[in-house]
Amino acid sequence: MNQTASPLATADEVAAYLRTTKTKLANDRYRGIGPKFVKHGRRVLYRWADVHAWTEANLMTRTDDRPGAA
Repeated sequence: MNQTASPLATADEVAAYLRTTKTKLANDRYRGIGPKFVKHGRRVLYRWADVHAWTEANLMTRTDDRPGAA
C-alpha cells in the first residue's frame, strides 16, 4: 500500500488500510455507508483522499456518538 505513488487504491489496499475485508467493503458500498469509490468497468477503485475523508468523518469520542444522539 503506497499512498503516495497513486491517488487510486484497490479494494485490497483499502481493506488492509482500514483493517477490514474486501467483503465488508463491498457490503458497505452496497449499503452506501463506506468511502466513495470509482467504478472503472467492473473494477472498483478508491481515491485515497476519499478514504481519508471518510475516516475523518467517522471519528468519534464516545461509543454513543452518532447522528441524532442526545
